[in-house]
Order: sequence, then C-alpha cells, then structure tokens
Amino acid sequence: MTTTLPLLPARPPADDDLPAGAREHLTTTPFGLYVHVPFCATRCGYCDFNTYTSDELGPGANRAEYAGTAIAELSRAARVLGPDLPTVSTVFVGGGTPTLLPAEDLAAVLAAVRELFPVAPDVEVTTEANPESVTPASLATLRAAGFTRLSLGMQSAAEHVLAVLDRRHTPGRAAQAAREAAAAGFEHVNLDLIYGTPGETDADWAASLDAVLAAPVDHVSAYALIVEDGTRLARRISRGELPVPDDDVLADRYVQADTTLRGAGFDWYEVSNWSRGEAARCRHNELYWANANWWGIGPGAHSHVGGVRWWNVKHPAAYAGRLAAGESPVADREVLDDADRALETVMLGLRLRDGLPLAALSDTGRLRAADAVARGLLEAGAHGAGRAVLTDRGRLLADAVVRDLTD
Repeated sequence: MTTTLPLLPARPPADDDLPAGAREHLTTTPFGLYVHVPFCATRCGYCDFNTYTSDELGPGANRAEYAGTAIAELSRAARVLGPDLPTVSTVFVGGGTPTLLPAEDLAAVLAAVRELFPVAPDVEVTTEANPESVTPASLATLRAAGFTRLSLGMQSAAEHVLAVLDRRHTPGRAAQAAREAAAAGFEHVNLDLIYGTPGETDADWAASLDAVLAAPVDHVSAYALIVEDGTRLARRISRGELPVPDDDVLADRYVQADTTLRGAGFDWYEVSNWSRGEAARCRHNELYWANANWWGIGPGAHSHVGGVRWWNVKHPAAYAGRLAAGESPVADREVLDDADRALETVMLGLRLRDGLPLAALSDTGRLRAADAVARGLLEAGAHGAGRAVLTDRGRLLADAVVRDLTD
C-alpha cells in the first residue's frame, strides 16, 4: 500500500525523528494546540473520558503541579517542531474540567504558548468549564490572560435529567455562568447540550433549548447521549434500572433542536454544532475536521502533524514522570497512508455544512452518492455542482451515509 510518509517504528519518537515529509507543509498548514486537563470533581455517569477525580495521583500528577507539567510538554513540542515553528491559530483547553485549576495556572500555560510559539494576532483561545467551576473573578482573570472563548457543559435545564447524568450543577447555573462570561468580556460563549437521557421528556428538551436561547451565547453544541461501555450509566441500563435511549426519540430531539435554533438565528455548520454567524464557529474544531495539524498536550492527548498521529500515555502520574525524566510522554504512534487520509477526509468533511467534493470519493462512493441523492440524503443541487452535501434528513443518518460512501 502506498504511503505518504515512510513507516516509523512503533516507539516514542525522539526529539529529532519527526520525518521530513511531515514537516513539508508545517508552516503553511493551520496549526492548533490542545491542552488536556484530566481532573474532575466527580465522574459523571455517562463519561468515559480520560479523567480522574483525586487531587493526588502520584508525584507530579496533582493539580498544584499540573500547569508546570503541561508547560514542560509545550517546551518539548517547540523543540520537536522547530526551528521553523508553525503559527498557533487556536488553543483549546479541555478535559476533564480545566477550570478546576486556578485561573492563574491556565493563564500561565497560555503565557508559555506565547513565549514558545509564534501566535496569530486573532488566535482563538477556548477553555471548557463546568458551570459550578467558574466565578466572575476567575472568568475575569482568564479573559485578561487572553482567553477568547468559553465552552460550558450545560447538558440540560431539567434537574432530574442532570441527576441521571450525575451532573453537579443546578438548573439555571449554566445560563448564569454564560452571563458572567459575557460580562467578563468573552467574545464567544458556547453551551453544550445532551439529548435523549433516560427520563427526559419533550417538555424537558424544549425547556433546555429555551434556556440556551435566553442566555448570551453565540454557539450551541448538541449531542445524542451515547451509552459507553464501562460507565456507570451503562451498568444501570444493563441492570434494567434505566431504559436504553430510543433512536426515534433521539431523531425527534435533533429535529426539535435544529428547528428551534435555526428559528432563533443559529445556523448549523457541523452536524452537532450551530453558531450565530461564521465568526462564532469553533475554529479549533474546524481545524480537526479539516485534517490540519495539532499537538495535544497532556495525558492521553492525541496529536497529528503531516500524516503522523501519536498519543500520550494515559495516566497522569506516568505522563508527569516521563516529562520529569526528560523523556517523551508518547505511548505509540502511526503513519496514515493515502487510503487512511482519504477515508478521514470523507468521514469528517461530510459532516460539515459545505460537504465535500465528489472527487474526494472513490468510484464506488460516487455511484452511491447518486443513489443517496435519489433517497433524499444528499442535496440534489449540490450534487449537480460536484459536491456531496447532507440534506436535513441526511443529517439524521449521517453515520450511515458516511459508511455507505466510504466503501
């Protein structure tokens, strides 16, 4: 099979062995930084992310020392990518709950980014937050440090739905936190919603959407509840304590969200994301969907540069220990071949409002795209113009359409 880059040994890379092929477009391809903060106050019942609830996870892995550990990997990233460093266009701090760290620590991480990398004048800097983990004072500190965007995990406005999800905040706190962020000067504020939780009613979902629209936000993400193996929610469902989310209900919730948000001036630009205009889109996520370059900082974080993908060891103590010893925190890596990259282009691009060129599909995929038009899953006008673009019905079946068009 043809590869775009030479195969690499399955081992943590040394500073100097990012292959030349990966660097070919390093300074001209959009580049972002992701910083993973693995701490949570409690573990939500539906979550399978790489997060931990204890303050103390071993030497170097506690909250008090975490900013310094993340900065150590940032320094390593600059050494590996240099001397011709890419310009950072986006920074996204996720988790976990990044705002369990003091705002001053997050500010220090961002200051290190600016010291180590060239940074675009209009850089987008996002942090995720749980509503109860921020205050007007902490938000003011983050904004003064250069954070431009806040993404709040609201999930629902119904107290009993939050209880099923094991969320700690009270109904109304997410909207209040959004107002505090706006008052602090954040340019963009997002609220995350989850629909289809067992016990959620049509009225509950409508109330959640109404609460979002009453808040000063310009971006909304809405995701169907996925029952992940190994989670507390999965165990409760397997014991019969809660019903399995119903696919028809999930589809109805999605249509309700889309209708409500579009009626209020939000446009979808990715299947699960709506914004008030192009400027409010999450540029960091757009970088992922475009298969651009990013370096992931933190335990379990994934990175991609020029067709080389790698991921760090998952446990914070192991991650911190490697960096303290001057070693790479990488657990393993892979080189994407032409077929891998073509597949990901279709998988990601088809979820976007603009879709993707039919030329990105295989011969079989183009034949199936014509059939998808006939079945009302792809827009006929866009297809005639050489693009595959999901219809409203196609968005409900996006995963199935992607599978069909990728052989």
